[in-house]
Amino acid sequence: MRPLPGTRPRRSTAPTTMNATTVDGEAAVIARRNRRVINLLLVSSFVVILNETIMSVAIPPLMLSLDVTAAAAQWVTTAFLLTMAVVIPMTGFLIQRLPTRTVFLMAMSLFSIGTISAAVAPGLELLVVARVVQASGTAIMLPLLMTTIMTLVPPESRGKAMGDVMMVISVAPAVGPVLSGLILNYLHWRWLFIVVLPIALASLWLGWRRIENVTTPRKAPLDAASVVLSVFAFGGSVYGVSLLGVPPVPGQPPSWIPLVVGIVAMIVFVLRQLALQRRDAALLDLRVFASRNFCVCLLLTMILMLTLFGTIILLPIYLQNVLGLGTLATGLLLCPGALLMGRLGQKVGGWYDRIGPRKLVVPGIVIVTAVLWAMTLLGTESRVEYILIGHIVMSVGFALLFTPLFTASLSSVPAQLYSHGSAVLGSFQQVAGAAGVALFIAIMTARQAELAASGVAASEALAGGIRAAFLAGAIGAIVAVASAFLVRKPDAPSGPAAH
Repeated sequence: MRPLPGTRPRRSTAPTTMNATTVDGEAAVIARRNRRVINLLLVSSFVVILNETIMSVAIPPLMLSLDVTAAAAQWVTTAFLLTMAVVIPMTGFLIQRLPTRTVFLMAMSLFSIGTISAAVAPGLELLVVARVVQASGTAIMLPLLMTTIMTLVPPESRGKAMGDVMMVISVAPAVGPVLSGLILNYLHWRWLFIVVLPIALASLWLGWRRIENVTTPRKAPLDAASVVLSVFAFGGSVYGVSLLGVPPVPGQPPSWIPLVVGIVAMIVFVLRQLALQRRDAALLDLRVFASRNFCVCLLLTMILMLTLFGTIILLPIYLQNVLGLGTLATGLLLCPGALLMGRLGQKVGGWYDRIGPRKLVVPGIVIVTAVLWAMTLLGTESRVEYILIGHIVMSVGFALLFTPLFTASLSSVPAQLYSHGSAVLGSFQQVAGAAGVALFIAIMTARQAELAASGVAASEALAGGIRAAFLAGAIGAIVAVASAFLVRKPDAPSGPAAH
């Protein structure tokens, strides 16, 4: 039948509707797959990061059980941190070169093997080796999580996704000491690993069954010289700064030697990466520093990590040795702030997507700085309730900072450099955290010795040393306040990489 004059032939819309339905169905399948992968990485990251702080209050039981000195037992923690510092710079290469599933299974296998070995270790030497194996898996997991989120999540939703990462990063370290205190009150220290083991094995099994490859690996050469240099550069730097606050031991080399070795190796490492990246062969691609916004966010993150780790190490010392609280009570007092920081991290991510980073970062750093100045007033008669309120308020400030800074920094680099950006962020966090512990302890120790020499009572001298350390942190935070105004949301963030 011919159409009437002035009308057009009617076309069937069935094929178009079918095509649209097919596309929507495929998009839904991909979205479910991506969400499943990210959720599994979040749970696994929580488990491995929890283990990072679970040994923080276990040093005395270790000394008694294994008949070792405090300095020797401390290597259970020191070896873990050093391994993290050495392995994280290599994760950029691993994530770029290997499929998501392979990297995940490698990380959780290492962590699980290390956990089993630690639970049955007959002596300190094997326990330290087990912690090194554990740390190797831990170091891979967090960069893998952040890189996967940056690859799969569109720019307009990355803040909310990074808020989930913030929850993992803040809640897991807070739960560690509390869980450790509960276990050690009733059980042997080996149960610290026995309790974690089933969760680690369950994550490994779920990953083996359910995780899928969501990125496209590409051929990337491994430069052996860069690997060796990174070990001395990052390992030497972290170990060197961790020794700055430790009194010299007669008959041993000066404590500044590892730091000098680390600095020299870092210079050579950087020069080699600059040469190798011209042909896309760098172990750690430094082109991420071409972004001004990435550099500003990294500087702020380092200042915050320095402050956070310094606070984490000093507050328990103050609460236990000045105010007389027990280990479990100390962990419970610090837990609400960390839990609130994790809960707020999710909401802050949504706010970032709507209003950008600056309106969050500026008030966040002002809050942290104000609490640091308040902590310079701590004394032997300070009320525990005030410490609790101060820690909660400071945690709110940190919650306003970390999610926007992580998201804005990684969104400022090209998609092909996400894995290297995550590795740089993680590596410098480790160095800054170690520097924070060393700096705060060194200032506290020096001021404490000065006050004790002048006849001040021991508890008051310790409180004076802690006040001096927080004063240094508060002064340093002023630099962060000025830098916060330079943070911006990337004008044209890269979309998800092809997958």
